Amino acid sequence: MDEPIFDIAHLGHVELLTDKPDESLDFFTRVLGLSESGREGESVFLRAFDDYEFHTLKLTAAPTTGMRHVGYRAASPQALARRVAAIEAMGCGIGWSDGDLGHGPAYRFHDPDGHVFEIYYETRRYVPPPEEKPALKNQAQRVPNRVIAPRRLDHLNLLATDVAAIRDFVPKALGSRVTEQIVLDDGTVGGCWFTVNNKSYDVAYTRDATGVRGRFHHVTYAVDQREHILQAADVFLENGVHIETGPHKHAVQQTFFLYVWEPAGNRVELANAGARLILAPDWQTVTWTQTERMKGQAWGLKTIESFHTHGTPPA
Repeated sequence: MDEPIFDIAHLGHVELLTDKPDESLDFFTRVLGLSESGREGESVFLRAFDDYEFHTLKLTAAPTTGMRHVGYRAASPQALARRVAAIEAMGCGIGWSDGDLGHGPAYRFHDPDGHVFEIYYETRRYVPPPEEKPALKNQAQRVPNRVIAPRRLDHLNLLATDVAAIRDFVPKALGSRVTEQIVLDDGTVGGCWFTVNNKSYDVAYTRDATGVRGRFHHVTYAVDQREHILQAADVFLENGVHIETGPHKHAVQQTFFLYVWEPAGNRVELANAGARLILAPDWQTVTWTQTERMKGQAWGLKTIESFHTHGTPPA
């Protein structure tokens, strides 16, 4: 077994594109309950109340939808240098950028399906204004007085045409471990879940049934309790938000979930913050078979067809 690599500290942020910027911003702030921390050009920077960084979602107006890039924070400047060297040796590097409002210089690269990643170390910690100062000093911001108030960014899911290639790539690039996977009867890898730390996963890849490369599946924010997800379902209903599936419990990774589409069509998930932890340093990948997955989610809810075909930008 290879020694675990912990050069990457955690998932940092996701940049989503929207062709309905006003409607999308209204969804993420007024409905979903994120807070705005800054603006630059065509982008609005958003965060959940206990995200310690300046932002975890960068919402950018564009002619299309989907994900422009995903950012990971390195564990140290030395760790960043090690990851850059490894990625350059793999031949998938794009190069350095100056960063943006939320962080310093970042090194960008692409995965085999064309999704763009960046790794950075220098970051801007969120400093709440006096009216948002929390009662507890170990919390980033006062809990917002909203029905839906996500605590933090949890994970994202990307679509890929060849998940097996991704399964080989991500551990080499980020030092991730594969915690769970789906292998179909013909040997095709249908899905793969990765972690860079002790959290059960920070990114997942699932097979795109349309055969289109580089598409986005969903971003997930975590709330504290299952009851908060049930309350959120009522809020989404009252605001005309398309509820795709849930509330229910996943079999893979066991998260309690609710999936909706924001006005531009990007998929968003709310999940419970009590995610499983991977404490074993020699964790063995859990493999689910096609027969097992055909049983549906943990309590029998069938996986809906749009989960395999709907992504952004549209196919």
